[in-house]
Amino acid sequence: MTVAAGTLGAHHPSQTSRDVEGWSYETNLKTNPNFTRMNARLLTTSERMRRALAQEEGMRLTVYRDVAGYPTVGIGHLVRPEDNLRVGDRITREQAMRFLKADLEIAEQSVANVVGDLKLYQHEFDALVDLAYNVGEGTLSPTKSPALNRAIERADYQAIADELDYRFAGGQVAGGLIHRSNRRAQIFLEANYADVRPG
Repeated sequence: MTVAAGTLGAHHPSQTSRDVEGWSYETNLKTNPNFTRMNARLLTTSERMRRALAQEEGMRLTVYRDVAGYPTVGIGHLVRPEDNLRVGDRITREQAMRFLKADLEIAEQSVANVVGDLKLYQHEFDALVDLAYNVGEGTLSPTKSPALNRAIERADYQAIADELDYRFAGGQVAGGLIHRSNRRAQIFLEANYADVRPG
């Protein structure tokens, strides 16, 4: 079966693969992660997820302390010693985008390592990347997230979605994390990237 120009039907070689407003028009449904679960090592964060992540994190060019008290800058980049940055320092937009790219690569690799051979749709992969990006790749480990890892071992996608809920920062419930957890589950289960906040 092929999809051409967003409709089922005639195949036109000039329209074999393109994205229009974030929707995939890949003609081969067997290699399109929106329609076929694939090995996570073959996937990267979608543009829709990048936009949702930027919406959740915001972009701040001055180093600040996040809700857990960690120095943070750019689009949720946790400042590391090698960044040579302190609270109050400023970075450029270009630096923020480099941090985002590097941080997403770490989160993507973490997801691929955790899920192993479990195949994922693009939106399922995106939701897991958001989890790793938001709470740190170490949080996905079997010791810190045993229920998530058991769900992955059983290929229980509903149970995986149930484990995407992280609401605490610095030992306190954070309102923003409640909304983000709800959005993450919505992305995983429904491929719906819309903001869940009221209003």
